[in-house]
Order: sequence, then C-alpha cells, then structure tokens
Amino acid sequence: MTFKQFLIITTCAAALLMMLVSTSKGQERKREYITAIAQGTSQQLGTMINVTIIINDLSTAEDQKVLIDAFRVGRSKGLANAVDKMSSKGRISVTGTVGYDLNYVREFIQPDGSRKIRFVTDRPINFREAWYSGRSMDYALSMGEIIIRGDRDSNSGTLMPIAKFKLDREKELTIEAFRNPWKLVNIKAHD
Repeated sequence: MTFKQFLIITTCAAALLMMLVSTSKGQERKREYITAIAQGTSQQLGTMINVTIIINDLSTAEDQKVLIDAFRVGRSKGLANAVDKMSSKGRISVTGTVGYDLNYVREFIQPDGSRKIRFVTDRPINFREAWYSGRSMDYALSMGEIIIRGDRDSNSGTLMPIAKFKLDREKELTIEAFRNPWKLVNIKAHD
C-alpha cells in the first residue's frame, strides 16, 4: 500500500466517522433552559430569587424504579443515597451561585398538552450545617415541579430546596419540606 492510498483510506474513514457522530448527536435530546423567579412563602415571604434550570437529559423509567426500590429499603436516607449515585441530568442554580447537579429529571405530557417536569437531587450540605448536625440534616433532598403550558403567564411551579419523602398515616408517599416550598413564577422555557 502506498502512502497516497493510505492517506485516502484514512481520510475517508475519518469523514465516515465524523458523519456517524454528527448523526447520533442529532438524535439526542436538545438542552433546555428554564428560568424562573422563586418567591418565598410564609417565613420567606417577600424574598425573591432568580433560578436557572438546565436540562441536558431525562431520567428513564429504570431510574424511577431504582429510586422507588431505594425508598422502600432505606426510606428517605436510602433515596438520597440512590440519587447521589445517579449521573447528572442537568443543573439548577440560584443567581450568584454555581449551582449543583440535577440527578433525576422526568417529563410528563399532560392530556391538555402541557408538560410537567419533576426533578429530585441531593442538596449541598455546607460544613456548618454538618458540624451542628441539626434537624435539617434529615432533609437531604431538593426537589421541584414545573408545569409548562402554551403561554408563559399560565406556567407554574414549586421548589423545595430542603425536603424529604415520607409515608403518612395512610401509607401514602408524601413530601415534607423543612420550611415552606417556594412558588415559581415568570417561568420561561427555551433552548
């Protein structure tokens, strides 16, 4: 084989490889940005912060099954450990911070055509909080739900920065927030 033949073959192989990579990338989910304003409720009333959510990928039904099984075995702590082991599906950040990974993100299409996006992640626990080991350490998760409709004014959402799952008296799964949930308003979803 001459050098010229080798050069032609490797060039064709590289072009074919680049074409295959670009085709497979076209099948991936497009990155989605969601911006909102979180309004405090009750004790946090009057406080407003900007929130940015970046969704790179969605969790699968298998991921959901892993979380359900982890909750059955270890309750909220088991669920937090399972979420911690999952790969990142996106990021959530408050203005002025780097933010942290979203490890579980699901999207549900509603009968009216709106989209319900739910996310759960392990929350960052700072040194001071860990040192004092107060009641907030039992609330190892952050979660939220956003409903995106056709027009921006009817979008709604809730953010619980410090929360945990638990079973109520009727053995139903409920979410308990450490303080009060934050109301998400002015929600905009874009690519």
